Amino acid sequence: MDEEIQLYLSDAEESMGKALQHTNTELSRIRAGKATPTMLDSLRVDYYGTPTPVAQVANVSAPDARSLVIRPWEKNMLGEISKAIKNSDLGLNPVMDADSVRLNLPPMTEERRRDLVKQVKNEAENGKIRIRGIRKDVNESLRKLLKDGAAEDSVKDAEAKVQKYTDSYIVKIDELMSKKEAEIMTI
Repeated sequence: MDEEIQLYLSDAEESMGKALQHTNTELSRIRAGKATPTMLDSLRVDYYGTPTPVAQVANVSAPDARSLVIRPWEKNMLGEISKAIKNSDLGLNPVMDADSVRLNLPPMTEERRRDLVKQVKNEAENGKIRIRGIRKDVNESLRKLLKDGAAEDSVKDAEAKVQKYTDSYIVKIDELMSKKEAEIMTI
């Protein structure tokens, strides 16, 4: 039974780590005033009939804080990349050069910054909900083990460890959220 409890604990920590990483990835997609190539991670381009991430068909770079340059490996992808950007929810206008697509990011207004902070808080809350859901699932599994004859002390200790993991990962999500908020509100 103790082996099973240890397995649940390691699964809980691993799952919470993945939830934290997912939250971090989602937060990195939120524009914070500076141009970063990760802003285009969710953008899919029609590559010979297959929706493909833009990073797999082009080199994306940020030559300065206000622009991105996308250089496709095949020239015929320029139009597809431009079309995908226009159809996306990025709110950016692509400018096509001879061999690249340039995106100029407009400066953010105070209202837009506040909207982005709300989006960050929402994403962080989703991450916390995932962490709490993992805690709930593991605790239910531990209680089943208790009914199946596991030692009550072992189960109580395991539940306490799961709570520690939960508290620790929620603090980490709060730190990510604070860092992202500061990044957005910095002019």
